[in-house]
Parts: sequence; C-alpha cells; structure tokens
Amino acid sequence: MKRAIISDIHGNLEALTAVLKKIDELNVDQIFCLGDIIGYGPNPLECLDTVMKRCHVTILGNHDQAAIFDPEGFNPVAAKAIYWTRQQLEKESSVPEQADARWDFLGELPRRHDAENFLFVHGSPRDPTNEYVFPETVYERDRLDLLMGRFDQYCFQGHTHIPGVFYPGGTFLTPEDRDHHFELTEEKCMVNVGSVGQPRDGNPRSCFVVADDEAKTLIYYRVDYDNEKTRGKIYDIPDLDNMLGDRLMSGR
Repeated sequence: MKRAIISDIHGNLEALTAVLKKIDELNVDQIFCLGDIIGYGPNPLECLDTVMKRCHVTILGNHDQAAIFDPEGFNPVAAKAIYWTRQQLEKESSVPEQADARWDFLGELPRRHDAENFLFVHGSPRDPTNEYVFPETVYERDRLDLLMGRFDQYCFQGHTHIPGVFYPGGTFLTPEDRDHHFELTEEKCMVNVGSVGQPRDGNPRSCFVVADDEAKTLIYYRVDYDNEKTRGKIYDIPDLDNMLGDRLMSGR
C-alpha cells in the first residue's frame, strides 16, 4: 500500500489544491487525512467538500471537533475563527443535502484509524485528538516512553504543524536531517506529517508524506502554493485575524 498522508489543511484551499495536484503525480493508492480540515482559513466548505471526495480515511482533528461543539481551551484568535467557520457551515445552502452531508461527515469522523501495524491519529497515540507532541518531547523520556508504548509499530500524526520523526531512544529528526527520505524499519517511530495549510517549521511550503509499505520508505514532500492569495482572503474576512494570513508567509 502506498499512502499519501496529509494533515492540518485549516481551510486553505490554495494549499490543498496544490498538494492534491502533486499527489496525483505520485501514483498513490490512497489518501489519508489526519484532521483539522477547517479552522483558521477562509475556505472551510470547499476544503471539506474536497476531502470528502478525495480522501479514503479522515481522522477527527481538534478544530473539526470544535466546529461541532465548542472551542474549549482555544486562544481568542482560534476561537473567533472557529465561530466564523461554524457560521459558514450553518448558512442556508442552495443544496441542503450538501450542507447536511458536511455536518454528517464531521460528526462521524473517527478519533483514530488502525491498519495492521499503522496507527493514524491527529494528536497523539494517547490522546488522538488533543495532545500535542512537539520536538521537545524527546527530553521528556517518561512521556516519550509512554507514547511509544501506545502503538505497535508506526504512528502517524499532525496537530503541531511541525514535521519530523520521533524514535524511542529520544531522537527527533526533521525531514531536512534525512534529505526528506526515511526508511520504515523494525524500529518504532512516531511520524508527524506536517501541515498542508499552515506550516510552522519556518518553511511556508505545504508539507505531506507518502508512506510505501512495500518499499518500506517514508518520503516528505514540500509544495509551493499561492499563499499571498490565501492571505488576501483572510484579510478580507473581519472574523479571521490578519495574523492568520501573515503567518502563512513565514511558516511560523
């Protein structure tokens, strides 16, 4: 199985479109989405419709969950964006069936997906939706050991928007550390696939991975997109803070 794994689109249609165009060139078997389709960005409905159509498996993200319930624990900028996103979902539609399908899709998203020795979550193997696993977690050895004990072989996640691979010995490797190519060996690892719509590792290009079971390889891809266009859309929406557009330019 050759899977493209994407995460954290956050309503960024330009980024999602560019990433899917690249994925189409890679001859993958399936596309998995690890959540946070919406939140922060200006095109939540379009991104939802695209993921519903293109992705074989989609996991619930914390922003997806917040749009259904409440943005508990969100900072004011993120919470305001979620309330605006909810308004878009609740607007009367010329195609009511499509609007209902979006709500049904969000409400039925699983918190995790298991496939043989692969685990797919948004946050972490311990808390699939909300727990952040930052690179600094390698210095919290007890916590790292606990997380590594929660899955069999490979865990794929998003949430932090920072791509890289965690190993049990307390090592975190960025894609650049390995020229974007990793081997899927017998050693356990947690793989953060990065973010399509709001990278935060200092690189503004969209990020995703392709995991090939047969070749035992994991490859990171970075994709350029029209982030200035997305920033302009955000600027035009009063309920979306300009900062959400500015950060797209720096990847921070």
